[in-house]
Amino acid sequence: MLPSSPLRQLAPTMARRVRNPKTIARLASTPQYSAPVTTSSPSATTQRWHSNHNSSPSGPSSSSSSVNPDEISHFNTLAATWWDPHGSSRALHLMNPLRHDFIQNCRSSSPYSSFTVLTEDSSDLLPPSSDAAHNTTHNTSNVQKLRYLDIGCGGGIFAESAARLPTTSSVLAIDPSPGVLAIARSHAKKDPGLSPKLTYLSSTIESLPTLKPEAVTQKFDVVSCFEVIEHVDHPSLFLDHVAQFVKPGGWLVMSTIARTWTSWFTTNFMAEDVLGIVPKGTHDWHKYINEYELRGYFEETEEKRRFWGRPRAMGVVYVPGLGWKEVPGSEKVGNYFLGVQRLAGEDNA
Repeated sequence: MLPSSPLRQLAPTMARRVRNPKTIARLASTPQYSAPVTTSSPSATTQRWHSNHNSSPSGPSSSSSSVNPDEISHFNTLAATWWDPHGSSRALHLMNPLRHDFIQNCRSSSPYSSFTVLTEDSSDLLPPSSDAAHNTTHNTSNVQKLRYLDIGCGGGIFAESAARLPTTSSVLAIDPSPGVLAIARSHAKKDPGLSPKLTYLSSTIESLPTLKPEAVTQKFDVVSCFEVIEHVDHPSLFLDHVAQFVKPGGWLVMSTIARTWTSWFTTNFMAEDVLGIVPKGTHDWHKYINEYELRGYFEETEEKRRFWGRPRAMGVVYVPGLGWKEVPGSEKVGNYFLGVQRLAGEDNA
């Protein structure tokens, strides 16, 4: 049965006719506002963003956690099969090369990024189907070693692959799920070459400044949140905390799922209920975030527009037998990546 449009905790549900993120932000920040709720279709807009308008994008004052205990419990039950390429995390294994491609595309799009220069010999260290592995250059004189922060790293699929890149200086991978993190550490021990560059830490984004203060002062070139934000309780507050770890000129890169009829049918009904290729309970359709909502977070105030560059999105579709493929425009209906650069010179942390 198709789920009804929900009332989420961060803001009232907006009517479908309200499409402008700035209008939604203004309405949602007014406690007296009560929008009509559309209950018959998952295309009704759900807003969970605008609960913390007064916080700086680089230094949120709230200490509340965005972690949902039920989500932690669910992913702990999947820990044992995380590294099985045909198991419960198969979709993540197949998506990993596109993650690297998207990061490469984001960084090469901006004159403010420190460009990655790869050698011909290093191409075999990249994910095998990554386009970056086929776009190498012989010049190694200006290689910049990148620092990664992987938030919600799970069993370490992306973290390990990032640590193997010849242009990586270090990867700090954090996750609040103890069972999953134990699998990540165990798997990493199989490759002694990872230990100098890859560090796992049991932490939420809110507790990271306390557990590792240098993460705030030194910051990171790439901060990744892949398949994470649709699992947190307070996405706006979560991103407020994430911002403080992005180096000026660095990139915040994410992947998530739009909240549409199509995504409910493919990810909830077909993937979980019919085909069983994704464990039941992995996704809560009500927590999916539309591309324009996520983009709107970075553009909703003048302060954020000075702090962040223009977001870039890439829609992807799973094709049986072929894996994940980029499909322009599909970010409006299903899985997508979104990247945004922290503007150089706007260091308010």
